[in-house]
Amino acid sequence: MSEKQIIRMHAFIKGRVQGVGFRYFVFQVAQDRDITGWVRNRRDGSVEVTAEGHQDDLNGFLADLRKGPISADVQDVDYTFTEVDGKSRKFQVRATV
Repeated sequence: MSEKQIIRMHAFIKGRVQGVGFRYFVFQVAQDRDITGWVRNRRDGSVEVTAEGHQDDLNGFLADLRKGPISADVQDVDYTFTEVDGKSRKFQVRATV
């Protein structure tokens, strides 16, 4: 896979990731890395992220997700890479599901 190829990542982040500014941390990091997609809290206490961008940017983004903001305690990041669907034009914070 070429590092310049645009791909999609879908991730679930678990730990102390709600009520600590995690979604807005993800939003800012996505903006900084020119990544499109969305982030949202889930009722099970996890955070869900869908992101599209270049492979090298997504790898850095994934490292950022594993770290989180200073107030978070990330325990696990479960993710998959897939083909891009092209529906996202910007990065958004979505409502809890």
